[in-house]
Amino acid sequence: MTLTKANTTASQVETLAQLYLEGKPAEISDETISQICDWLMGEFHQLPVNLQFSDYMRYDNALEMFADIELQQLWVSADSYDSSVYPNPIYGFIFQGMHDYDHYLTKSDFSLKGEIAAYNFTAKRVPSLEIQKILYSEIVLRSAAYLYLGHSPDPKIVFP
Repeated sequence: MTLTKANTTASQVETLAQLYLEGKPAEISDETISQICDWLMGEFHQLPVNLQFSDYMRYDNALEMFADIELQQLWVSADSYDSSVYPNPIYGFIFQGMHDYDHYLTKSDFSLKGEIAAYNFTAKRVPSLEIQKILYSEIVLRSAAYLYLGHSPDPKIVFP
């Protein structure tokens, strides 16, 4: 997935990116980690597409990804789910697949506006505010940092 700056102002991107880049890594309880992993596994079992692992495959735009989803498959790039939150990389893989499918369901692109739309759709399903905050960091803030820097920032979870 390649993020785009469409429909956002530079100041929105910069403000959110700075929250991510300058934020201290959050401390997340073992209970919350267990809760997000359980929730992600439940989400995985509901996905109607076949997630495909790839070391290299990345979608250049949302329409490309949507076309694959229409074929009941979704490539998930290994470099897209390098979060330090999860005790096992499979949860990051599931998170990325679930998040990309939420882009499909909301018909949202990879701009900041699209990431916010996908986040809002996901946030309605999570079991706790703590998980909403983790997802906000992973989806909205990290995406803003990517757009601001032009490349993926070091992964972390921040609670601004």
